[in-house]
Amino acid sequence: MNVRLFLRLAVLAIAFAASLAGSARAAATNTAPKQYGAWSIVCNRPTGAAETQCALMQNVIAEDRPDVGLSVVVLKTADRKARILRVLAPLGVLLDPFQPTDGGLGLIVDGKDLNKTQFIRCFSEGCYAEVALTDDLLKILRAGSTAVFWIRDQPKTATKDERIGIPVDLKGFAQGYDALP
Repeated sequence: MNVRLFLRLAVLAIAFAASLAGSARAAATNTAPKQYGAWSIVCNRPTGAAETQCALMQNVIAEDRPDVGLSVVVLKTADRKARILRVLAPLGVLLDPFQPTDGGLGLIVDGKDLNKTQFIRCFSEGCYAEVALTDDLLKILRAGSTAVFWIRDQPKTATKDERIGIPVDLKGFAQGYDALP
């Protein structure tokens, strides 16, 4: 495991969680993460925010590509009206909305290909994709044992590179989601 990349992902994921509540500034109040299997609940209250925002998170690194990692974030919006699954990927992922089979972020749970989505936005540290956490998707994730998110690198030649699969352990997901405020 590439420890440097993992630590960078962890710091980025915590900062990303802080920004979820509307502020990218340092959080005024942080709580220690709570572990649920492979998942952690990270809570903080950004400066000026009235409420603490919590997210269920997991940072993972591709087994065959130690330079490629993801931060997987599940949260309920501050108004509790929506549930969101966000995935932060490194810069260099293929962003090709005009060739939907090529770029984006795909999800496979226990061998079943669920679909894919496009990345929404990129920052200096990476790009993120976001989908609504529907009842159906939540049920699949809760019952699953292993998820694989896949991305593609920007092609270095005229041919497309293969998918890079990044396994995500779903152990503890259901318990962590149930504990998410």
